Amino acid sequence: MRLLLVHPSALMYSEIFLRLEPLGLERVAAAARDAGHTVRVVDLQVLSHKLLDRELRSFQPEALGISLNYLANIPEAIEIAHRAKAASPGCFVFFGGHSVSFVGDHVLEQAEGAVDAIARGEGETVVVPLLEAVPDDAAHTVPGVVTAQGRGPAPRMLESIDSPRPARDLMRRRNRYFIGELDPCASIEFTRGCPWDCSFCSAWTFYGRSYRRAAPEAAAEEMASIREPNVFIVDDVAFIKPDHGHGIAAELERRNIRKQYYLETRADVLLRNEEVFERWTRLGLRYMFLGMEALDADGLDQFRKRISPDENFKALETARRLGISVAINLIVDPGWDEEQFRLVREFAMAVPEIVHLTVMTPYPGTEVWHTESRQLTTRDYRLFDIQHAVVPTRLPLEQFYRELVRTQAVINRKHLGLRTAVGALGILGRHLARGQTNFARMLWKFSRVYNANRQFSDHARPVRYELPLPERRTAAPGRKELFVHTIGRSGSRPRAGAGAQAPAGGGTETPAGGGAGVTAGAGADPVAGGGTSAEPAAITGAATETAAATGPGTGSTTGTGAGTGAGAGTAAGNSTETGAGTGSGTGTTTGTAAGDGTGTGGGAAGAGSASGQ
Repeated sequence: MRLLLVHPSALMYSEIFLRLEPLGLERVAAAARDAGHTVRVVDLQVLSHKLLDRELRSFQPEALGISLNYLANIPEAIEIAHRAKAASPGCFVFFGGHSVSFVGDHVLEQAEGAVDAIARGEGETVVVPLLEAVPDDAAHTVPGVVTAQGRGPAPRMLESIDSPRPARDLMRRRNRYFIGELDPCASIEFTRGCPWDCSFCSAWTFYGRSYRRAAPEAAAEEMASIREPNVFIVDDVAFIKPDHGHGIAAELERRNIRKQYYLETRADVLLRNEEVFERWTRLGLRYMFLGMEALDADGLDQFRKRISPDENFKALETARRLGISVAINLIVDPGWDEEQFRLVREFAMAVPEIVHLTVMTPYPGTEVWHTESRQLTTRDYRLFDIQHAVVPTRLPLEQFYRELVRTQAVINRKHLGLRTAVGALGILGRHLARGQTNFARMLWKFSRVYNANRQFSDHARPVRYELPLPERRTAAPGRKELFVHTIGRSGSRPRAGAGAQAPAGGGTETPAGGGAGVTAGAGADPVAGGGTSAEPAAITGAATETAAATGPGTGSTTGTGAGTGAGAGTAAGNSTETGAGTGSGTGTTTGTAAGDGTGTGGGAAGAGSASGQ
């Protein structure tokens, strides 16, 4: 079958700070191609709509899949679906990805027949059986698929993330992918999933709080195949398991692979596994994203980060000592007044790190969606990009945007103003000498993209497609009700050999810690403002949907003894967990945070995991 896969246009923050290769879409393309289908990919982040129209006419796809990791892209995707049906009336059109997995039924209705199916969950497991079912008109029987005729069973998760390897050869204009100074930049995935449960993040609900790891040998082999000198590690939280970080490092060292790396992690993970990060600096780790989200304990508690301000600031000191440049994300509460914006500006100017701001946003799939969505002031999909306010603001909306942009501009001048002009020009010159212009464009586009008048006027645009509201309930949904996937076999987590690591000693694995995740490239929506999602990952400039999840403990949980059932396992950090460890022996488990998005991996039409819806 001729399959055309499409990634929608870049979001607001991606116009400046980053543009990541659609890793999830590449993996979905690889799965379909391995099954014998003829596959082409059009990434509208770097290619034009005119080129897409030419592909529709010349390629005449029998199936078209669109990746929707971000809610803000849904209206564009529906319009593309209508154009595809007009160009090829018999074409089977399906959407997949992190964000659309939570609103699939509603999007089917809105598309008015232009979309034949929504593929929920990880795209690598869904795309092949879906394409096989199309000729028999049986798409509605496929696990994870929703159609007007009905829906199949819950989507299944990959047993191992080692394959399929992303079909990077299908991407055009790869030199357009970058993140901050890393220009050009490829992306890679070492882990997938999130065992934490941040209130503003949908990564943990998407993956059922599972956590899977690539084999170090497979990760190094894929890294060796990447041509770009720079690589963004899209994991929601990097190196949660120190043995895994060391294992991949050893394989890269053995192959003498040297690149420059950008990653995201949590402050407590950095403090706990400092030796892993130190080893990676010798391999080329230069940049790190930390989703602090808030500066005070109350703010951290509100987002269920399960981390203290002291840990956050100690992590910054550790990164400085290791020589890693850090980008910090803070979530802007719509309830802020002028004084709170002023305090953030003072903080941003007092620390050497880059500070990024994302606006708190309720997303489908998050707990915040069920508690805050009734307050929405708009349901325009296009405004759910973590740069617009969609719930009431304490300040008049126009004034809120003026304070937001003023704060962002102060931070921008700090890093790209006269004091840093010499250093920036040096970097710029090296990029231009290689024909790379992404970083150069970033330096001068800020005021055109981040504009209070533009953001305020966006609320006045005519709205054709709106988000659905959650059903009214007398109580908050149970956590498992929010899960998208069937976790492993018979509802269990994947076994250590095929994904999540089983705790040593047979203890019950409990997530620990929490943090903001980034879902880069293949990630999920920039959920709730924190973290970075698999596509626009939290990086220089804008955290992407990856947001972060947090779990019952901060740090690693140790369960000892035989059958400690109701016994308390202490989480390394400052919280206590109960009911940790049910087997004999001693088991230590460390959780990982993921962003909404995020992540990586694949949503049906190419979306991936991660961090921050």
